[in-house]
Amino acid sequence: MPDEPDPSPGPGAPGARHGRHETEEERADRLWAELLQEVRVAQTGVQILLAFLLTIPFTPRYAELDRADRGIYIVTILLGAAATGALIAPVSFHRIVTGHGLKRQSVRWASRFTLAGLVLLLAMVTSALLLILRFVTDNTLAVWLSCGVLVWFAGCWFLPAAWTRHRSRRERTP
Repeated sequence: MPDEPDPSPGPGAPGARHGRHETEEERADRLWAELLQEVRVAQTGVQILLAFLLTIPFTPRYAELDRADRGIYIVTILLGAAATGALIAPVSFHRIVTGHGLKRQSVRWASRFTLAGLVLLLAMVTSALLLILRFVTDNTLAVWLSCGVLVWFAGCWFLPAAWTRHRSRRERTP
């Protein structure tokens, strides 16, 4: 997460890391542009899934859902709404503070909102899968398959980054 400016020494200095030569403002601008690209990808996924889910109550088969499935559906919709809010938050935050010299803080907050949005998206996808799989297979299998997808997504989305950051910190620590 781009919470702090890069404290690494310049090239050739003891302990120097390979990196960019940029001012804090240039770094904030670059991080902001990168973050917006990431948010665009996540927002698209959330919006497509949420749009599909919002149509479900208007289908004839919705009446076939039992109380538990309707509860899962409501949770899924709320997770989608929360993910949408978190993933749109960087735009509104930036718009409100633009022109006040707060780009670094915008990047920091946007990064936090984006991470929260990704976690909510993960929960939304898992919940949507659980709902659909309960409808097409038995409950036990649906739970296991949904949990498997949850683990897979977490493994793809979060674990490599956490492992890489951990290793990077260990390598920098004398």
